Amino acid sequence: MISDQDTIAAISTAMGEAALSVIRLSGSQARQVAKLVFSPSMGWDKVVLRQLHRAMARSSDGMILDDGLMVFFRGPSSYTGEDLIEFHGHGGLLVTQKVYEAILQAGARAAGPGEFTQRAFLNGKMDLTQAEAVMDLIHAQSTLAMKAAHEQLGGAIGKEALILKETLLPVLAHVEAYIDFPEEDISPDTGEALAARMDEVILRSRRLLDTAEQGRILRQGARTVICGKPNVGKSSLLNCLLGFERAIVSPLAGTTRDTIEEIIQVHGIPLRLVDTAGLRAESADGIERIGMDRTRKELERADLILEVVDASESPALAERLSLPVGVEERRILLLNKADLGLAPGWPSEAVPLSCQKGEGMEALRDAIRKALIEKGTLLGAHPIAINARHQACFQKVAERVQSAKQALQQGLAPEYVALDLREALLSIGEVVGMVDVEQLLDVIFSSFCIGK
Repeated sequence: MISDQDTIAAISTAMGEAALSVIRLSGSQARQVAKLVFSPSMGWDKVVLRQLHRAMARSSDGMILDDGLMVFFRGPSSYTGEDLIEFHGHGGLLVTQKVYEAILQAGARAAGPGEFTQRAFLNGKMDLTQAEAVMDLIHAQSTLAMKAAHEQLGGAIGKEALILKETLLPVLAHVEAYIDFPEEDISPDTGEALAARMDEVILRSRRLLDTAEQGRILRQGARTVICGKPNVGKSSLLNCLLGFERAIVSPLAGTTRDTIEEIIQVHGIPLRLVDTAGLRAESADGIERIGMDRTRKELERADLILEVVDASESPALAERLSLPVGVEERRILLLNKADLGLAPGWPSEAVPLSCQKGEGMEALRDAIRKALIEKGTLLGAHPIAINARHQACFQKVAERVQSAKQALQQGLAPEYVALDLREALLSIGEVVGMVDVEQLLDVIFSSFCIGK
């Protein structure tokens, strides 16, 4: 049985050789365990809280393992809310492992994934959305994703959930009062006032739901498909955007048979670039046909499409792609080989470039930013970007409150209204972890790295 009363320990830096390594231990017995391993140069009785002190790490038989720095955070003024000690030692694989083993032999238990942050949540140091933001910050692949993670870590989503709760609680209190005093009917004026508050909750919930797509893109990257007919420079464009030779470039048509994915950052926006097989009317090559089928599937789920054409060809001969309904607005037309001259008739909004000479890349980056931010896929300075779990909770809030409003307007018994409102409040509580969600916690924190 794993107990949250155990003193836990973990190597919190990545495995491998480095200048430093950090080992953490947390729990009610953290100081007692540390005393068996670490010897501060001035003695334990003179250790000053939250200050680094030089300390020797020793094994149980007294062998010196490392000479580093130790810092003691007394709970509740620590990351976990418990007594927490960090040892900053030399970053060698063997020395770090030996110090860690000495700590475990002294009585600590190896921490599970995310257990330090889980204890911070359980001890009231952060709500569940802030705990999730810790991993969002670690995994952030762009400045916008990092900004969104910082906003969430600062409690942005938790504050929105609190506003919803504070707006809905008085409504439920009024309805509960009518249940307790059945001889009193809900007057039309009171009913309108309660419905107005419900509308406010529904509106705020839907505004948060509108950021779910933004959250997905910030966390996973905008799926950006590079497409066009064979030999127009799709792989060359991928290499130009990446800044290194990732895809094979050849004058032979059909060189790219399968999709190639890489992640880059453009103006702070994460892009998941997908280089695809060239599309043409037909092919006798079975493998190439499979590649073209995969290209069509990628187009259907793309957030952004970079269609590459040969700028020197007439638009009438260019064999432009026919995209699915609703996808057209996500297309940017790129006129590659512009250094050879532009054929007349291409749209003015198309972006001319030369992958061979590296020209036009900045104009392309500006066009990508405009397509994703100015057209509303990403809301630029918006501080909130909910994840799939938040989305499910807020969706239920909006649905339950809408159902309660309809029950109220139809004159149904107040018990029906109260039931929907209670379920909405439970969903709000799930967002920040204010209800019994033990299974949910296990799922969330299992995705964390050890030592966080």
